Amino acid sequence: MSGDPVTGGAMTGYAVVVPTLARATLADCLAALAAATGPGPDEIVLVDDRPGPEADPAALEHPLTVLGDLRERTVVLRSGGRGPAAARNTGIRAVTSPWTAFLDDDVQVGPHWCDQLVQDLAEAAPDTGAVQGVIAVPLPGERRPTDWERGTAGLAQARWITADMAYRTDVLKQVRGFDERFPRAFREDADLALRVLDAGWRIRRGRRTTRHPVRDASRWVSLKQQRGNADDALMRRLHGPDWWAKAVAPRGRIRRHAAITAAGLAALALTAAGRPRAAAAAGLAWAAGTAEFAWARITPGPRTRDEIVTMLTTSALIPPAATWHRLTGEWRHRRAPAWREVAS
Repeated sequence: MSGDPVTGGAMTGYAVVVPTLARATLADCLAALAAATGPGPDEIVLVDDRPGPEADPAALEHPLTVLGDLRERTVVLRSGGRGPAAARNTGIRAVTSPWTAFLDDDVQVGPHWCDQLVQDLAEAAPDTGAVQGVIAVPLPGERRPTDWERGTAGLAQARWITADMAYRTDVLKQVRGFDERFPRAFREDADLALRVLDAGWRIRRGRRTTRHPVRDASRWVSLKQQRGNADDALMRRLHGPDWWAKAVAPRGRIRRHAAITAAGLAALALTAAGRPRAAAAAGLAWAAGTAEFAWARITPGPRTRDEIVTMLTTSALIPPAATWHRLTGEWRHRRAPAWREVAS
């Protein structure tokens, strides 16, 4: 661990950095922050990450008004639509407080969040580089959650997510902030935390709580999420083949997805080659793998007609999409050096 970590628990001044696409949830996020009891942030850095110069600034007018007295401590910066990692780095560069607390624009901090955050920071040992908040995801009580709702609920157990995460500002600068090669809100938080841990700092869980509602999403959202497989390829390059164990992350189904995709392609190729029996065997393997995947997603859900149709359709499309994104990620990041090689 380089540098002097003894900025200590006594220094609890903090800034709040919120990257945003000016979604409708932003106003509720800032209103909850303004209403929370306790010492407010020294500064709030709202980073508008909408692409292009034509982004309408009026979209932020109402969210800013809900801040009340905190409005005078708030600055709005632009990051040009380069993704949440780049947006947070833009915010970090503007922070002068000892601690930087990241919030996503679709969360709502608890009513005593400011008090609890300051307590979390005061109790941080000198070698503690970050303190994670406790995330609560409200789910419907009258029915089983959908596939999308279950995925969002997983955030409650996730490590180091920036939905509510406070870092020492000096530590962020020591490890050079977020890696902007992660263009999505996926894995960029785990990568940062692993680099902070590799630098000799500890990360602990605090007591403050933040609510993360399940936002509305398209029925195709699970298909879109497969882009994250390219980010998994980068994680493997940066942190080794066991990165998922280091990050306490689920290993996922990429190997099964690749096998299902290979079986489907083999069935098509064998059919074209005039080998019907071999094609049928490969097709059966594809169908069995797809059916198992679909059933694993349908069983715990509400099993409504709409949910079942969505699960069946996307379960057929996800394996090739996941495989494609993983392969493109491996190619794109094939020369990325390991983090420790860069840090040494």
